[in-house]
Amino acid sequence: MTDRGQPHDPSRGRWIPWAFAGAMTLVVLVNAVLVYFAISTFTGVTVPRSYERGRGYDGVLAEAARQDALGWKADVALAGGRLSLVATDREGRPVPGRVEGVLLRPLEGTEIPLAFSPVGGGRWAADAVPPQRGQWEARLTLFGPNETAFDIRRRVVVP
Repeated sequence: MTDRGQPHDPSRGRWIPWAFAGAMTLVVLVNAVLVYFAISTFTGVTVPRSYERGRGYDGVLAEAARQDALGWKADVALAGGRLSLVATDREGRPVPGRVEGVLLRPLEGTEIPLAFSPVGGGRWAADAVPPQRGQWEARLTLFGPNETAFDIRRRVVVP
């Protein structure tokens, strides 16, 4: 049988192995960049001594059950440079007491102490002007009747 096509030119397909090697080199370089950024940025550890804290998780669950049994509800809002808190009991009546807390940026560790003053009727307010825009966490403790503690953690956004 005779070949009717062009005579075979061995130099014609020489670029194919180089294209394959170049593509694989690109894949390796991209993976190396991703590994570098994965290792050099956030470590993944957010809590020191996490093993010990994990062993005490039954206490965390018991505290959550105690707070749920209280039936208190808290609404937290940040507007106009003031952080406000409204606390009510199971029947919707205001919870009397005092409030302590901070505004926290968890990843950066920035913490702003808050001085709450009662507004009346289960309401408190504190001046809060965070230095940066973005998401903050309000970590508050309401000390109600008989100094019963009620922990409140809410995310607020500073525009």
